[in-house]
Amino acid sequence: MQELHDAPLAPLTTFRLGGPATRLLTATTDAEVVAAVAEADASGTPLLVIGGGSNLVIGDKGFDGTALRIATKGFTLSGTSLELAAGEVWTDAVARTVAAGLAGIECLAGIPGSAGATPIQNVGAYGQEVSSTITEVVAYDRHTRETVTLPNAECSFSYRHSRFKAEPDRFVVLRVRFALEEAGGLSAPLAYPETARAMGVEQGERVAASAARETVLKLRAGKGMVLEPDDHDTWSAGSFFTNPILDEAAFQDFLARVHERLGPDVTPPAFPAGDGRTKTSAAWLIDRAGFTKGYGSGPARISTKHTLALTNRGEATTEDLLALAREVVAGVHAAFGVTLVNEPVTVGVSL
Repeated sequence: MQELHDAPLAPLTTFRLGGPATRLLTATTDAEVVAAVAEADASGTPLLVIGGGSNLVIGDKGFDGTALRIATKGFTLSGTSLELAAGEVWTDAVARTVAAGLAGIECLAGIPGSAGATPIQNVGAYGQEVSSTITEVVAYDRHTRETVTLPNAECSFSYRHSRFKAEPDRFVVLRVRFALEEAGGLSAPLAYPETARAMGVEQGERVAASAARETVLKLRAGKGMVLEPDDHDTWSAGSFFTNPILDEAAFQDFLARVHERLGPDVTPPAFPAGDGRTKTSAAWLIDRAGFTKGYGSGPARISTKHTLALTNRGEATTEDLLALAREVVAGVHAAFGVTLVNEPVTVGVSL
């Protein structure tokens, strides 16, 4: 297991931000992951687990403790059953399942990060979420000090949330298991209107899984959501804020503010979210509050391709990024009475 001291963490994140870790371990096997976590817990050393680094905002002072980078490998496909080691590159795994003619995660192509992070955030995009295909998550339980297998029903999945996110200091994901679909090379029914429109079909239709994947990659690239080292619009964590979910009273107040600010004929995006709640669009809120593409004059700005992505233009600090995020949160709340919540995990800092 590789060990470094006073190790830079910024290169391990897609933001390219953050100070160093006191100690950085890189684990390439499940046994090494468990040993590193157990050692940190036994000694009372703060622990930061890093996968692909696509969902991390690390403070400029860095991390005073042990950072554990999970670099495990393992892609096992048996029929329609898939098992991924936590360190597998997610978008590569998606490509391999599509090449095998299987459906279920093809619209999650291009999402940066590692397989082990997908159940934590219940990663989703373009009408698919991993919770719909995950059967089990194998994890090290830091409370019981044993490796456990949690079936889907015990993972408490919801929109961009899970048991693993709710209990961040308990589980370290080792492996993720999925049940995919054999559909003769076709995709799952297209659930997202934008994807269907881009492919010239009706929502709910199936298309070639490979074509669905390519379409999603093009849509994501057009929004700066596919990593390109020379494109600062991709020096981000993708969507920085989750889409707000409002109860009935909050949604009615939101509608009143929209009509007052933008006119009585303006209808904001609204999608049923269960239990009488409504989900609206964070990107729409940000844009209508005056934070348009490319907003900002400093080294941290809103992406020129998508209002939901906050970006490092090359010389930013984490504090520059947080200042922009706070400005957006305050502006959206002042305009519409809705408080945006950050999607990336913050380390040593907060909004």
